[in-house]
Amino acid sequence: MVDTEKGKVYVNKTIVVSGDQIKAIEDGYLDPISNEIIVDLKDKTVLPGLVDMHVHLEGETNPKRYMARYTYNDADIAFESAVYAKRTLLAGFTTVRDLGGSGVNIALRNAVNKGLVDGPRIFTAGKAIATTGGHADPTNGSKKELIGDPGPKEGVVNSPKDARKAVRQRYKNGADVIKITATGGVLSVAKSGRNPQFFIDEVKAITETAKDYGMLVAAHAHGDEGMQRAVKGGVKTIEHGTFMSEETMELMKEYDAYLVPTITAGKYVAEKAEVEGFYPEIVAPKAREVGPQIQGTFAKAYKKGVPIVFGTDAGVFPHGENGKEFAYMTEVGMPVMEAIQSATVVAAKLLGEEMKIGQLKKGFYADIIAVDEDPTQNVKTLENVVFVMKDGKIYKD
Repeated sequence: MVDTEKGKVYVNKTIVVSGDQIKAIEDGYLDPISNEIIVDLKDKTVLPGLVDMHVHLEGETNPKRYMARYTYNDADIAFESAVYAKRTLLAGFTTVRDLGGSGVNIALRNAVNKGLVDGPRIFTAGKAIATTGGHADPTNGSKKELIGDPGPKEGVVNSPKDARKAVRQRYKNGADVIKITATGGVLSVAKSGRNPQFFIDEVKAITETAKDYGMLVAAHAHGDEGMQRAVKGGVKTIEHGTFMSEETMELMKEYDAYLVPTITAGKYVAEKAEVEGFYPEIVAPKAREVGPQIQGTFAKAYKKGVPIVFGTDAGVFPHGENGKEFAYMTEVGMPVMEAIQSATVVAAKLLGEEMKIGQLKKGFYADIIAVDEDPTQNVKTLENVVFVMKDGKIYKD
């Protein structure tokens, strides 16, 4: 049994579950009393349910993705998202942070909470916030009759005033967290993958307003200048961080900002950029540039002492393969236990759920997973989760 708080692995334990919570953890193998159900995992390694701090449950990248926004209704997105949510849960991720979609992700969260859909516990940003033509401007790549002039309601801002309104709209819509696109991105139909796209006063307007509503702010960022503006503006997590300088790494330590690595997504887009026709012509060069850089940046940031929290950008690559991130993190220097902690206790703290998830401990949710081997000896075992319990209910056995 992996103790994520102490960073140790114990043997010969019994976890007692009652309802949706862990009632006790006892030494040795307890004999059952009447009406108790025994789940025998003596030959497995047991961990708390994992947390992925960067997913997009509404979709999955494929060559037809760019047409889907013109042909899909919300119902189409919703039915697909239910499939991806279940796949994520069965991969051992019992909690996720969904960092941007159409807003259907809010309805998906609610459906999971009501027990209508099998999926992880979801903290969602709803629709991400961009600037005009920015990475999350939903009209990029459209013909002029469809481009229009989206505003704060649609998640497009161009001033501190717009920014405040957009945050309040996200709150009204039911979001749990705010996501901004501080720089250009890879998969958007726009030329730059790294230029800064917010001024610092706009970032501050977003983070200050979000604080009033009890929400942290995550910032998609590949380019260094955009990262610096985001960190100085009060953003809590930098997603990707591809071209991060040492100066920005020091800045993140100073401001206690966390890097969400998304190495798996970087490797996937670099690979698919070589498949003719997989991405539009304007996207492929960005994928070739950004993809190979992310893992190296993560290695430097970790060695510099930048705070790290686990996140994959699942949806850019197939959902359910989130566990690959652990091997990518550890092969460039992060110890396996620290990688596991980044996906449990560290993530739980950032979500404000540190007394409910991320540990196998009395009073915590009964989010329990198991793998065939000790992951501290073979990290790739985390790519094949064989048992999943969430809230005391078994979903995979």
